[in-house]
Amino acid sequence: MSQTDLKELLSKGLRQLNLAQPLDDKQQNTLIKYVELLNKWNKTYNLTAVRKPEQMVTRHLLDSLSICPYIRGKHVLDVGTGAGLPGIPLAIVFPERQLVLLDSNNKKTRFVIQAVSELELPNIDVVQSRVEEFESEVLFDTIISRAYSAIGDMVK
Repeated sequence: MSQTDLKELLSKGLRQLNLAQPLDDKQQNTLIKYVELLNKWNKTYNLTAVRKPEQMVTRHLLDSLSICPYIRGKHVLDVGTGAGLPGIPLAIVFPERQLVLLDSNNKKTRFVIQAVSELELPNIDVVQSRVEEFESEVLFDTIISRAYSAIGDMVK
């Protein structure tokens, strides 16, 4: 699937999500570039079970962005970010917010650091740590997790 096809698929999904603020071309292009990076690195590092870029758009980008209406405050923590989901898409949509992407897996945090650099996302800090050992001077307004654990275990 071409970059143009991926962008059309993303645009269609964004219209269905009906986000409060529409994404500009730069944000949409950055989201597609993230999918391209994820697809490239996934072949070597097995970052996600999703293999096709068009499925990455729907299952990763749009799924991550579906929580936009629930993000509050300036400081957001993404627990168990894995390959940067939902943190990277949210950072692209909300450049005014500061996100900390937390994961204990070295190969995944290496990918996320590289993606943050290539996508030029100054509002992301990547931390490699187990959540039980993570300490922050910042109080988070929103804590998110996409596939970390059952909610009861996470809260505990």
